[in-house]
Order: sequence, then C-alpha cells, then structure tokens
Amino acid sequence: MRRFAFYLAPLAITLPACHSRQPSQQQPQSQALQSDIIAQAVADPARPAGYRAADEFRKPAETIAFSGVRPGMIVGEFYPAGGYFTRMLSDVVGPGGHVYAIENKGWNDSVKDDRAMLAEGKWKNVSLDVQPFGTVKFEKPLDIAWVTQNYHDLKIPEYGNVDTVAFDRAVYAALKPGGIFFVLDHQGWPGMTAADVAKVHRIDQAQVIQEVTSAGFQLAGEGKFLNRPTDDPHLPIFDKKVRGHTDQYALKFVKPEK
Repeated sequence: MRRFAFYLAPLAITLPACHSRQPSQQQPQSQALQSDIIAQAVADPARPAGYRAADEFRKPAETIAFSGVRPGMIVGEFYPAGGYFTRMLSDVVGPGGHVYAIENKGWNDSVKDDRAMLAEGKWKNVSLDVQPFGTVKFEKPLDIAWVTQNYHDLKIPEYGNVDTVAFDRAVYAALKPGGIFFVLDHQGWPGMTAADVAKVHRIDQAQVIQEVTSAGFQLAGEGKFLNRPTDDPHLPIFDKKVRGHTDQYALKFVKPEK
C-alpha cells in the first residue's frame, strides 16, 4: 500500500507515553538534548508540506522518541513510501549514522517517491534498496529495524507471499545484540484471518507480539500515544469515518544482549 498525508494540522511535539514507566518531572540533560534533536528533525523545513500537515495525527516526535533512535545509529527502515519518517530519521541519526531503506519492488508509486526523495540531494546518509516483499537484507548490522503501518501488509498475498515469522527471525539476525525492532500498526481484533487483514489493513497487537517474541525478541515497551479507543477496528483504515484517526499501537522489541 502507499501511505499519504491525509489531513492538515498544526505541529505537535510531546514526549511519548509508555506502559513501563512514567515521565519524570525533570528530564536528564541527555534526554532533553535528544528531545531537541527530534524536535529539530520534525521541524525541518525540507520536509514536504503534506507530510508536515499530517504530524498532529501521526505524532512523529513521540514515535521517534519512543523507538529509541539516536545520533550515530544504523537504522533499517522497511517500506518508507516516499519517506515520511525517513527524512526525520536521517536528521536524527546524523552524519555518523545511516538509514538503510528497503522498498517493496511491487509498489511502483512508493519506489518512485523514494527515489524522488533521494534526488533532493539532502539526505546523504540514506540509501535505498528495492527488493521483493519481505526481503531482509542490509549492508551492516542494525541498531534499529523500523516498520510503521506496514507489518500488516506482510500478511496480504497480493503484495507478496511472506512468512512473517521467518521475516521476524531474519530481522532478529540483522540486528546487533541489544538492537531494537520497532513496530507500529493499526489495531485490529483477535482472531483476524488473512482476508480480514487485507480488507481493513489492520492487525491485532497481540498477534504481532506473539509472532515477534516467537523469533527470540523480548517486548521492551508499548507506546500508547496513538491509542484511540473510539476507533472501530472493523472499519478499513481508508474509511472516511476513521481515516487518520485509527487506533494504533507502538511496540518496541529488543534482541537480548546474549
């Protein structure tokens, strides 16, 4: 699928909510500095206006902060679809880091948009590889593997036949010990079939957790900053009643150090 910025909205930057801790009243200096780096990345005027307009609903500052992306990191981003997050990740990891983006070769519009992003010439620390859907292939071991709003697509045969557990195991192998697998997606319901996923473009959070942890990962945190309890999970994410306002979850998995 191809992702779009659907709504115009003012920029909103706050810290993420996580079930495993409460935000302190005073940030440590390093955390405050990291928040400044993320805020500057979100405010980068080189980002397309359509993407910036969607920030209030997609909450990129909270998303990046929760994921743990920091300067100097090696990030593997699956399916950037034109680079809504890619540009910000590029800014955050800085010249000492790199973003290795993989796009599904079957998504021609996304490939075109990704290449147009790189043609802008600013994102020197981003490289693009176009591969069959579900390919996990990076030049260097990763600090973070990143997939946002696309894990569910791995379940849709129209895009390519992917064994998601095998995919998760490949991601595990691609990460450094202690590395993070970050997954953000639209909430579905328990017991969804592949046909259900294809119809509504959602996946149940519990299913993602079960699959990813079966590959050896440990669940390290759950971000609730995109939770929207009034969403109807049985509606397709493109339905006008919920478009841009779906209930979403952010999951941070860690590859054990040993």
